[in-house]
Amino acid sequence: MTDTSGRTPLSVLLSHLQPAGNAWHIDIPDDWLQGRAIYGGLSAALCLAAVDAAVDDLAPLRSAQVAFVGPAGPSVRIQPHILRQGKSMAFVAADMTSGDNAAARATFGFGTARESALAHADVAAPAVADARDGGLFFEDSEGRNLGPNFARHFDSARAAGATPASGAETPQFCAWLRHRDAAMRDSLTGLVALADALPPAAMACMHKPAPVSTITWQFDLLTERPVTEQGWWLCRSYAEQIADGYSAQHMTIWNSRREPVLVGRQAVAVFA
Repeated sequence: MTDTSGRTPLSVLLSHLQPAGNAWHIDIPDDWLQGRAIYGGLSAALCLAAVDAAVDDLAPLRSAQVAFVGPAGPSVRIQPHILRQGKSMAFVAADMTSGDNAAARATFGFGTARESALAHADVAAPAVADARDGGLFFEDSEGRNLGPNFARHFDSARAAGATPASGAETPQFCAWLRHRDAAMRDSLTGLVALADALPPAAMACMHKPAPVSTITWQFDLLTERPVTEQGWWLCRSYAEQIADGYSAQHMTIWNSRREPVLVGRQAVAVFA
């Protein structure tokens, strides 16, 4: 089912995840692709959704490591399996294949809260305007999509930093993002899909678009249940180094109250 704009809402797409033996299968429509393949955030979100469907009574998600081994989609198979389930932590892996080829391997760490005398936080949000005050990031002033196909599933507002392929000196993007599918705005799976929606920060320094490909993605959740108001998340990506065709970048997401909810890192292949 698609909406009037031809998009398949993520909540509808996830409902198409079907069991296939000890694995799960799904076909991805064109509007969720980046070129001919699934983008990293959706691959990770699908792996998480398969794990949630296959394993009962998991504690809150604390951390994830995802390796994007090869192109994924448009038809994929996901096989979850428990690596270890202890008193407070459970590690569950999910292997995604596309045809006969490995596409992604995700490892999720779920953990119950425990009492601790330690408490520290130093993840301050940048001083930026609210989402309603920012210019568009994925669209031009006439509403035309400037990003890959999947970007049409997100509302966006530039908060700071550069725009893609603008020849910027600093490789940084900072933008407000939210799902147009209201059903996914308070969903952890929806947050994972959104968390990788910004282009790799190295693209800010390009003078014209060129291919990029995420190699690995590691992220940590800083709260058991991330929530925000009106679906908006403040997302920032910053590349600390770009050299030899690769980039290392840091990523942070805050909610509408500027509370940190996710930190992560990515290694990116840059073909420019």
